[in-house]
Amino acid sequence: MSQLIDRLLFFKKYQGKFAGGHGVNTDESRAWEDTYRSRWESEKIVRSTHGVNCTGSCSWKIYVKSGLVTWETQQTDYPRTRPDMPNHEPRGCPRGASYSWYLYSSNRIRYPLVRKRLVELWREKRKTLDAVSAWAAIQNDPVARQSYQAQRGLGGFVRVSWDEANELIAAANIHTIKTWGPDRLVGFSPIPAMSMLSYAAGTRYLSLLGGTCLSFYDWYCDLPPASPQTFGDQTDVPESLDWYNSGYLLVWGSNVSMTRTPDAHFYTEARYRGAKSVVIAPDYVEVAKFADLWLHPRQGTDSALALAMVHVILREFYLERQVPYFQDYATRYTDLPFLVILDPSDAGQKPGRLLRAADLADDRYHTTEADWKPLVWDREQACPAMPRGSAGFRWENEGKWNLEPFDAVTGAPLTPSLSLGESGEMATVLFPYFGGDGRFGLNEAEPVHARKVPVRSIALKTGEHVQCATVFDLMTAHYGLSADATAWPDYESNVPGTPAWQEAITGVPRERCIAVARGFARNAEATQGRSMVILGAGLNHWYNMDMTYRAILNMLMLCGCIGQNGGGWAHYVGQEKLRPSAGWGPVAFAGDWGGPPRRMNGTSFFYAHTDQWRYEQLTPREQLSPLASPEKWPQTVLDCNIQAERRGWLPSAPQLAVNPLQLGQKAAQSGQDPATYVKDALVSGSIKLACEDPDAPENWPRNMFVWRSNLLGASGKGHEYFMKHLLGAPNNVMNEDSDQRPDFAKWHDKAPEGKLDLLTTIDFRMSTTAMFSDVVLPTATWYEKSDLNTSDMHTFIHPLQAAVDPAWEARTDWSIFRGLAETFQRLAKGQLESETDVVLSPLQKDTPAELAQPYGDEIWRSEHPIAGVPGKTMPQIAIVPRRYDEVYDRYITLGPGLEKKGNADHGLQWDTTAEIQELKQTHPSVSVKYPERSSLFQDTDAVETVLMLAPETNGAVSARSWKSLSD
Repeated sequence: MSQLIDRLLFFKKYQGKFAGGHGVNTDESRAWEDTYRSRWESEKIVRSTHGVNCTGSCSWKIYVKSGLVTWETQQTDYPRTRPDMPNHEPRGCPRGASYSWYLYSSNRIRYPLVRKRLVELWREKRKTLDAVSAWAAIQNDPVARQSYQAQRGLGGFVRVSWDEANELIAAANIHTIKTWGPDRLVGFSPIPAMSMLSYAAGTRYLSLLGGTCLSFYDWYCDLPPASPQTFGDQTDVPESLDWYNSGYLLVWGSNVSMTRTPDAHFYTEARYRGAKSVVIAPDYVEVAKFADLWLHPRQGTDSALALAMVHVILREFYLERQVPYFQDYATRYTDLPFLVILDPSDAGQKPGRLLRAADLADDRYHTTEADWKPLVWDREQACPAMPRGSAGFRWENEGKWNLEPFDAVTGAPLTPSLSLGESGEMATVLFPYFGGDGRFGLNEAEPVHARKVPVRSIALKTGEHVQCATVFDLMTAHYGLSADATAWPDYESNVPGTPAWQEAITGVPRERCIAVARGFARNAEATQGRSMVILGAGLNHWYNMDMTYRAILNMLMLCGCIGQNGGGWAHYVGQEKLRPSAGWGPVAFAGDWGGPPRRMNGTSFFYAHTDQWRYEQLTPREQLSPLASPEKWPQTVLDCNIQAERRGWLPSAPQLAVNPLQLGQKAAQSGQDPATYVKDALVSGSIKLACEDPDAPENWPRNMFVWRSNLLGASGKGHEYFMKHLLGAPNNVMNEDSDQRPDFAKWHDKAPEGKLDLLTTIDFRMSTTAMFSDVVLPTATWYEKSDLNTSDMHTFIHPLQAAVDPAWEARTDWSIFRGLAETFQRLAKGQLESETDVVLSPLQKDTPAELAQPYGDEIWRSEHPIAGVPGKTMPQIAIVPRRYDEVYDRYITLGPGLEKKGNADHGLQWDTTAEIQELKQTHPSVSVKYPERSSLFQDTDAVETVLMLAPETNGAVSARSWKSLSD
């Protein structure tokens, strides 16, 4: 019946016709139940995830009703693991379960916005001038330029159309390229892996223009520098499932149950399996309640605790007795057996550099790259030997870049000596102690310690005899365990490196320190390395994090843990693991159209261009070892950076103190090719690097894009210096200029304020960075676009999919930069068309250039005798043709570079012809200029291209890439 009739008959009762008339029929309305049914009904469910830097990378069901996202729940269809391992489900967290709130939040940016004062100037100039000339007129008027810079951070945005916003930005880019150079365009966006095509949208645009893409992982201290210092590689850690394989878990500075919510169940499951758990944190964090033992060192003193644990491991598992597994691991996989030359000094000898094959007189050792082939002492042959697998073998074609235990010269089996204790020859070696200058009142000691070390005397090709020690013997002596066992301190002695010494610094009882070190090593001995340390920001965001991490890595290497399932170091700070990098790289940095791209480490960039170096109080010489020679070091930290950029150790941005587009013409006038012309000009000093005068107007960054980031609100170290020097905004800088003056950079008595002409932020919420920007563009949220997401924590590749269209006038990142490219191409006609760019690139790892400077002392400036050799003693110099009149057509099509040269990643190269041909069939071009190419017009086209080209997602490519390694 209808609800009306039901109400009229409400008081009429229907006699039950069952149970002898005692039954009751109820027929009241149940319409109220529809409220609950409709609340949980949906028109469609879409798989997506959250492009946030949390490392979770969880797959979600997105529910859509009436064109709106109503809620989300976790996906439950992860592939099952093998029967003896726990599954990945459930993956998710309360933050992800409430993300849909953002789509319709009052904080959502709905329309393109421009600062009112700027748009007034722009519209006034556009009445009489073309777009590029209008922007130039604003920049050439210091009063007008300063008037809108001073309003940054004070609100005052007005709504504009997409066309007007794109025209203003593109005009600024064109003017900057013409006047100052393309490398004065910079972009900052963090962690590509969390939404890799959204990242690639901006970097592809910048790379086609010749702009600079800034790094991020190092800038906000998520990158553990101990990793490249120790291994030569960025973070490479196990997925969280591997925690379950561990027998001993040290959770050090990582609050797993809070910050790794989707993965925390593996931690608790490992404990149910019987794993021992120790949590080390100064406060009683959430994860501490899961621990068998909680150690709480004083904040920032973790290095001392780790050093003391290594002291215990060395003494009890290497010196007092030898563990066969540890001995074999240390000999095969670490540098502990390598020989180090001892340099003479007044009071004794000090560790120098590694003994290399090039040092010996025997011609058999003088092979290719002999400077990069360090030597060990062969215990059986009682002579120096050259093991396989060191860096010098990487770029040979002799099949010796492996860790097989053979002498690379004779081919005989090799048994390296960890220690030279059987030699009978001893030397007094000096070691620095950095805690002896009053910093730790309870542990004052001399700044230099002398210890006995076993050595061998070895003849060099010069006729000189030098004493050499193994890395292992030097390391044990440095930890207070010299060759004279009678001089070893006991655990109760307050001697650097002992448990008692650390107790005075950290407050951790020495008995606990000893117990954890023993337990960690005993488990590793019993399980063949299944002891693990989970590390996090609680350690890595300290100024001395490299020292702390390296001490912990020593524990792991001495116990044979790294590379073993259930063992090793597990650093999780930032979602850095972009798994399909080989397919993504050419799209992201326009490698399909040539290159190389301009990339810059953010730490050096911001340190220089926010002028923080002008306020620096610490000098390099204050940080030196007491055994070092201060006169060999420059006066300031900035000088060290400049030296590194000159040598090609670091990139530069901007690169040269001139517009690089002008150098091709000047080279033609001189009759030289551009690369030779630039090299000669740099060596003679007629052209300088921009880093040598970062405060000169011609060397300022001019246009900056920030997307997928809140740079000024979250990751801008030294916020007030950003405000003053980069933005020219109201600020609270109270420091005075330092008394230091750099040796290699020009000093300006008055520091510049407001280097950036234009700051553009692309975001879906009004962040701090957006508040300080000149242009704010509304972007799509993670439920409104197509993208890819990967993580360190698992091996899945999760898609972001558009459950709904972008709300209001928001656009996807790919659409935004595609629109900018289209406007740029239109405005570039008659302004910039075909140009020649000169790009400087640092010496790259995974290329032969990584072997360019074996002794690290090459300087090419005119006052030094060493000639400038690009890619050897100085940055590599590349000549890159730019087609600014084709930027849009190139943006939306996959270029010919991959067909001509193939694809490459991590030093491997392989053919991609088959994949390119398939992409042409499945994703035909929409470009009038390049109709024969495959399309990158839509974000989905870009996603499919990445998946097609990456070995991780295309089995045929995977087989081909591995074959290239074996060949």
